Amino acid sequence: MGDRGDLTDAQWARLEPLLPVSNGRCGRWRDHRQVVNGVLYRIRTGVQWRDLPERYGPWKTVHERHRRWSADGTWEMLLQQVQAEADAAGEIDWDTSVDSTSVRAHHHAADARHGSAARRQKGLRPGGQSRSDPGGTDRPAGVGGAGGEALGRSRGGFTTKIHLSADGHCRVLSLVITPGQCADCTQFEPVMDKIRVPRRAAGRPRTKPDSVSADKGYSNRRTRRYLRRRGIRHVIPEKADQAANRVRRGRAGGRPPDFDKDRYKKRNTVERAINKLKAFRAVATRFDKRGYVYLGTVTAAALVIWLRS
Repeated sequence: MGDRGDLTDAQWARLEPLLPVSNGRCGRWRDHRQVVNGVLYRIRTGVQWRDLPERYGPWKTVHERHRRWSADGTWEMLLQQVQAEADAAGEIDWDTSVDSTSVRAHHHAADARHGSAARRQKGLRPGGQSRSDPGGTDRPAGVGGAGGEALGRSRGGFTTKIHLSADGHCRVLSLVITPGQCADCTQFEPVMDKIRVPRRAAGRPRTKPDSVSADKGYSNRRTRRYLRRRGIRHVIPEKADQAANRVRRGRAGGRPPDFDKDRYKKRNTVERAINKLKAFRAVATRFDKRGYVYLGTVTAAALVIWLRS
């Protein structure tokens, strides 16, 4: 008997053709549907890996599949392909919004091993592994320290910040994670640059939304200059001190930026997208030690939201 959070037959039919296949040289994958449902169960409930129900198979297999797909970009690839299907059907609202949210990191998320010592201890071999190779064990090398794993210190403990863009239907288009103290405006360009929806027909992926809205935290010259350079309409309210400084400078201060109040009211779509992500307990509280694994966790949650929409 399956769990209520498992993929339905219709959702699995959409996802199955996109999954990697065995190359026949390094063993076979364990049943994808069973393992993917195990990953989603853990993301939804936040249980420890070793507490996964037996119906999902060995917990080590499920954990290793999630870790590997987080490392080689498989979760991101799956998200982009599902987005491509929606775009081909005209189901993406390209009036996008950008925002961020802070996530408390559990103390189990701290103290990840780094560098060559951890690599030797785990018996990892050098060299890349293809996405379709079930025998691969490579993982991104740690860069050292909590900051290298997107963990920031605050009075409340370790925190991670998720920066994201969302379409008009409250679905994630792109994701970036940073330490919790990172300012929103510094990650605006990385978030926008990660919007990449492949085309079903020949051609370049779509990377440019019709418009972007964001709160006052993104109000600065660099952000507005970036959007003007790419020809993207935007609605970002001006900060009070910026407006006062512009008025004080007179004609040299330039004109006030355009502001569409009706369009700005739609910015709540990104906040609702964040609420949907945080319905997954392993997203709302970070349990993953490694930053790339937590990014894979958030990406898998975003993928499920797209499949269910």
